[in-house]
Order: sequence, then structure tokens, then C-alpha cells
Amino acid sequence: MPKPDDTALQTLVIGIDGASMNVVSELPTGTIPTIRDILETGAAGPLESQLPPWTPSAWPSMYTGVNPGKHGVYCFLRFEGYDWDVVNATDVKEHTLWELLSEQGQTSVVVNVPVTHPPTDFDGALVPGYLAPEDPQCHPVGLLSDIRDELGDYRLYNDDTDAESPDDEQIAAYRELVGMRGEAFRYLADRYDPDFGFLQFQQTDTLFHESPENDAVVEGVYEAVDEQIEATLAACDPDVVFLVSDHGLGPYDGHEFRGNTFLREEGFVDGVSGAGGMPSWNSIAQNRLRDGEDGGQPDASPVERALQIAAKAGLTSQRIESVVRTLGIKDLVIRVAPVGAMRAASERVAFESSTAYFRDRVEMGVRLNLAGREPNGTVPQNEYEATRQSVIDALSSVRTPDGDPVFEAVRPREDVFEGPYVEDAPDIVTVPADFDQFLSASLREEQFGSPSEPWNHKRDGIVAVAGGVDTEADVTDAHLLDIAPTILATLGVPASERMDGTALPVVGAPDRRRYDEYDSRDATTADAAMEDRLSDLGYLEQ
Repeated sequence: MPKPDDTALQTLVIGIDGASMNVVSELPTGTIPTIRDILETGAAGPLESQLPPWTPSAWPSMYTGVNPGKHGVYCFLRFEGYDWDVVNATDVKEHTLWELLSEQGQTSVVVNVPVTHPPTDFDGALVPGYLAPEDPQCHPVGLLSDIRDELGDYRLYNDDTDAESPDDEQIAAYRELVGMRGEAFRYLADRYDPDFGFLQFQQTDTLFHESPENDAVVEGVYEAVDEQIEATLAACDPDVVFLVSDHGLGPYDGHEFRGNTFLREEGFVDGVSGAGGMPSWNSIAQNRLRDGEDGGQPDASPVERALQIAAKAGLTSQRIESVVRTLGIKDLVIRVAPVGAMRAASERVAFESSTAYFRDRVEMGVRLNLAGREPNGTVPQNEYEATRQSVIDALSSVRTPDGDPVFEAVRPREDVFEGPYVEDAPDIVTVPADFDQFLSASLREEQFGSPSEPWNHKRDGIVAVAGGVDTEADVTDAHLLDIAPTILATLGVPASERMDGTALPVVGAPDRRRYDEYDSRDATTADAAMEDRLSDLGYLEQ
């Protein structure tokens, strides 16, 4: 029987960011019938994510099949000395699935996959996803205009609602974005007749950062995603369907551990007030005070100058926060305090004079201020191992106020990553116990507090493979790095010998071959709006 519209789609990957068994199993019957059908008819199970299990690093690992030590992306930020920028596709230094398929004469359509902007040249079409600017460069050039001419509006982000908006407005905004993804994919699949398709939904993660315990919003978003999956399967009728997530999500019942506060008390971190230090504002602003500034350092207001002086005398915004919390006026302060004032009064890590520090909570690790590597390194090369071991020992001994270990593992980076870009990783990798302790890189008065977000990332995501594969195969030990070689096997294409994963038993053992080394590209993100969005979701601690 011919496929609808005579499409040739062999393999379709549906990416659901943050999906996990605990989330899916709690949804009411009838909310996600298509997703449940894929899980029930396919080979399905938990999908162990990588370290760190966060979107900007995990999706590139999935679509390249290599660990961050080989592709080079560890978090939302790239660092050069003490400077930083938001990562983009030029930071992913390994061939993607669609590039390998193009080399083998196969066509792909890729929609909304994170960290794919700016796109490379390949046989097919790509509309970038998360971390791209609102009007991204697509492949081929001009594709975004074609989509908007054909379908109407197409946007990457929703900046009109937040957790305080009425439920129906939030759900409507989420549904609109989810619908745009599905409609764009089906339009492009009809136009390009691809062998391979990759359609990703990001809102299933975003909602848990914005409205984590709002059942109506969670159910509304998942229902919308399920409807788009159903429509896409009906329109494209792929031979094989993958349902995958980059990590899981769940409640955090432990504590917030402020690693830099601990390291300061251990003598490894110096703080600085006012200008300088980490790219962070204080959490008293709750990320809602961002005022759309385009970057650069504006002139300080009289209030800011006064608070800078006060901060140098010890009256930081962290201390201000403890006072206003005690007085019960924190919400009032959030509404009226100018964001610049919060920044001026924040105490931050002084990179140049510190010995070791958490640069960014998402990369889950500590960076040493190594002489000869960092611009103003304080740790001599011949003291690197001894200093690193001292930090490892200190962090390994940390206990929560309940007496439980904060970390299940504190390890040298070379024990976790392998490849030419291990040097870009933090020197020490810290793994929170059961991913139930919330890591924070902010400098505060107290080492521990309540988690800034009640839900956050967990290690286990989800995988299901249905259709023309061995659906009786056991995939309970599946790892994120196994997905790329498995996808290629369903398309009859050899896996790269650089890939770290092994094809799942739903397919036969695929051939491996040597592909050309990846040619690096350069591009600067330079998008203040994206930095705002990352802050709003709690990824950049502001």
C-alpha cells in the first residue's frame, strides 16, 4: 500500500524535551493516546542521559552520537577565559545525523532541534530550535519566509505569557508554538520528501520551568504535542518511529547547594561586589526584572552607585534579600526594585583572584583558575593535581542539613569525558545525589536553601522505537549515545567510528566507517533576547 502522498520517509525521530516515564505515566488517560500507543507497541524504556543532562549539551550528544568531550558543548555558555557567550551550532564540533545522511545521498527534514543555528549545508531542510534567535537563519536560505508565506506566523518563542498568566492563556500560547512545529514539519516533509525526519518539541521542558506544578498546563501542553504527533504520523507514515527525550524531569525534594558559597568558606573563592565577577544577578529579582537592554554596560543610576558603595561595605543584595524575606515584602521589592540596582548590589565570584569556582551551575562542575590557561591564573601548573584533589575532597565531604551527601560523585573530568575537547569541561564534575539536590553557582550568605525551582532535570529520559524493527527487544539499558547509531542503522547507513554509543538491539549490529574529520566554524550568538530567556527559565542565575 503506498504511503500518503507517496512520501518516502523511512525514519522519523520525535524529540520530546524532558519527557520521562514519571511524567508520562501521571497524565490522565486519553491525554496522550498517540504517545502511549508508541510506548506500548514499540520497544520502550528509560533512556539514561549523559552528564550534564541539560538541553544544550544532551541534544548535540544525541544527534552526533558522541560525548561532550568530542563535540565540545557542556552547557548553555561557551567560555573564553573569563568571558562568555551563549553556545550555537558552530560550537558542536562533530557531524550531525543529517550531515552523515546527506553524504550517503539521503535527504532530511529537521525542525526545532536545539543548538542547530546557524545550520550547515546538507541535502534537505532545517528550521533551528532552542538557542536560535527569533528569526533564525534556516537551510536553505529563505526557507523561513516560505514557511511563513505558506502557514502564516512561525515563531520560536513565546514572550507574551508567564507563570502568572491565566491558565487558558498559557495553554493557548504553548499550543500555538507546538502547532507551528508540527505544521512546519509536515509542510517541509511534503516539499522535500525526505528519507529522515527529526521533529522536536521544546515546550514540554519549558513548562516545567515556568509552571511545574500546574496540572492543567502540563496536560494541555502534552495533549497538544500528542495531537501534532498523530497528525504527522498520519501525513508521513514513516517506516520506523523513534520517541526520545534528552533527559527527564521531576520534583526536587532536597536542598539548594550554593557551591561557590561553600568554596568561599573553604578558601577557594573570592567575592566581588558591583561590577565584575560572574555573569550573574541576584535571585531576589527572580529573573523578572529584565528590561530588554541590548548588552553593554549602561551608566549607573544614582541608586546603583549608592548600592555599589553599600555593597563594598558589606550590604549586598543577598543581605538585603534576607531582610525583606523576614519582613515579608519580597514580592513588593521584586515589583519595584530597578534591575540595575540588584546587579549593583550583588556579590559575585571574582574569577581573577579565585582558586576554583563553579562558573555555571548547568555545567555541573568546578573550574580551576589555572596559570597559563586562564588569563590571570592563580594555580601554578605544578600544583594543579594537588589543588584539584583538595577541592574534590572538600566537595565529597559536604552533607546537607539533613546529614545526607550532596553529591553521589565528585570526579576528575577525564573520568567522565573523552575526546579532543575535554579541556573545555570543568576540571571537576559534580553529580548531585539522585539529582535531588539543586546546584547553584550564586554567592549567598548561606550554603543551603530551598531549591530555586521545585522541578528540574533528572538523569533518565525516555525512548521508544516502533515500526519496522524488533519491537520485542530489551532496551532497558539504553543510553542517549546509543540513539544516533540506531537511527543510522534503520536507514542502512554505517555509524561513525567516532560514535561512543552502540546500536540498540531493535536493529542488527550496524557497520562502522571512518568519516572525514569535522571542519569547525565560527559564529557569535550575540543575542541579548536569548540571554533573557535563559535567565527567565533559571538557566543563567540572575
